[in-house]
Amino acid sequence: MSVSRRGRPAGPTGPVIGRALRLLDAFDAERRELTLSDLARRAGMPLSTTHRLMQELCAWGAVERGTDGLYRIGLRLWELGSLAPRGPGLREAALPFLEDLSRITRENVQLAVREGAEVVFVERIASSDAVPVLTRVGDRFALTATGVGLVLLAHAPVEVQEELLNGPIVRYTAKTVTDPAQLRRMLADVRSNGFSISDRQVTMDALSVGAPIRDRQGEVVAAVSLVVRHGSTTSHALARLVRTSAQAISRALSV
Repeated sequence: MSVSRRGRPAGPTGPVIGRALRLLDAFDAERRELTLSDLARRAGMPLSTTHRLMQELCAWGAVERGTDGLYRIGLRLWELGSLAPRGPGLREAALPFLEDLSRITRENVQLAVREGAEVVFVERIASSDAVPVLTRVGDRFALTATGVGLVLLAHAPVEVQEELLNGPIVRYTAKTVTDPAQLRRMLADVRSNGFSISDRQVTMDALSVGAPIRDRQGEVVAAVSLVVRHGSTTSHALARLVRTSAQAISRALSV
């Protein structure tokens, strides 16, 4: 399932940079390889302009062009992205605890951060027997539906909460909560209980329980969750494991 992309860049940096970013934004989890025509169409630009800009992006290493003529995201962007403090730094601190949680449960373990009005998944570990999930590392998803998303939304600034609760809320299944009043009560419960419950809100066979990860100032900077097959266990049994892992990751970030 594809998810909404960020807003298109604009402003005093000029149209060339903006158009180059639009070309990079044409790639997503479902479209990792694109032809020049595909890029031009998805970015809404003339083919000649697309060709010129893609040559420059290839020269810098932001994209690569294979022998089949298809364009792909280049390693230079991956190298640059590895410098983001909320990505690899958080992942490195959290990974030992995520792996422990995965070994204990043999279920899906997810680590995510909030960017604007969306969840960004930083890490995911799953055993071969775990329930299938829609998310992958680097994917974006609605804050209102997933276990990690509900945690991050519950601790987001009030203006972010109001923007999402007053706008259209994405429905994934018949169980997805789209009523703003009910969501407000759920977010209050997350803050009070210290964990979230997403019961069949994303797929009808999955239950997710999330917990907040805090920095040394006590601010919520990320969330961890377990995603299991619905009916296999209770949410409160999962909550103890998830909260313990979240607290351990929080301590590691504070060192």
